[in-house]
Amino acid sequence: MLKMNSYIDHTLLKPTETAEDIKQLCEEAMEYKFYAVCIHGCFVKLAKSFLKNSEVKVCTVIGFPLGAMATEAKEFEAQQAILDDADEVDMVINIGWAKSGNFNEIKEEIGIIKRSIGDKILKVILETCYLTSEEIKLATQAAINAKADFVKTSTGFGTGGATLEAVEEMKKVAQNKIQIKASGGIRDFLTTKSYIDIGVTRIGTSSGIAILEGERSVL
Repeated sequence: MLKMNSYIDHTLLKPTETAEDIKQLCEEAMEYKFYAVCIHGCFVKLAKSFLKNSEVKVCTVIGFPLGAMATEAKEFEAQQAILDDADEVDMVINIGWAKSGNFNEIKEEIGIIKRSIGDKILKVILETCYLTSEEIKLATQAAINAKADFVKTSTGFGTGGATLEAVEEMKKVAQNKIQIKASGGIRDFLTTKSYIDIGVTRIGTSSGIAILEGERSVL
């Protein structure tokens, strides 16, 4: 199995973050060899400058955190992220569409975003705390049909974060067609390991350092 640090998107998505906070995040990501940093779009260029001599990827979010803006706005945001040299994009689905059963519209929107970012990685945030088991499965299928690279559990701004139960529902549809990212409320080594053990290939967390310190204490 890969080392745990290679699963982690080291995340900072607070509304109050500063350029100095982003610099610190990037320095931590390089020190601990996390897979990526996950940040707001306005900081993509800055993070790229801090990480230019490292292998750490830059991931940003679009339609965040509600997913309820116009598709055209999400598309523009995604295109700008790529112009700013983001490596990966995490987009929030239109949750109201999911609750209304409009999964074809969700698929079409995801497809528009995927085409707009080309060969960059697209992760689709379902915000599973608001969805039924059936809606989670249908949203996962929509992401697969739209050729996204990952489905992701949560923004961290909803009423709940990742759960093993939600990931299991995603897995029923995902199989080997799409990867899964768990995020939201993952703060310790044993919880992180439980997600990796059931097949999650990326973890979104602001507690990456604590997770790795916990790994050392367990081992």
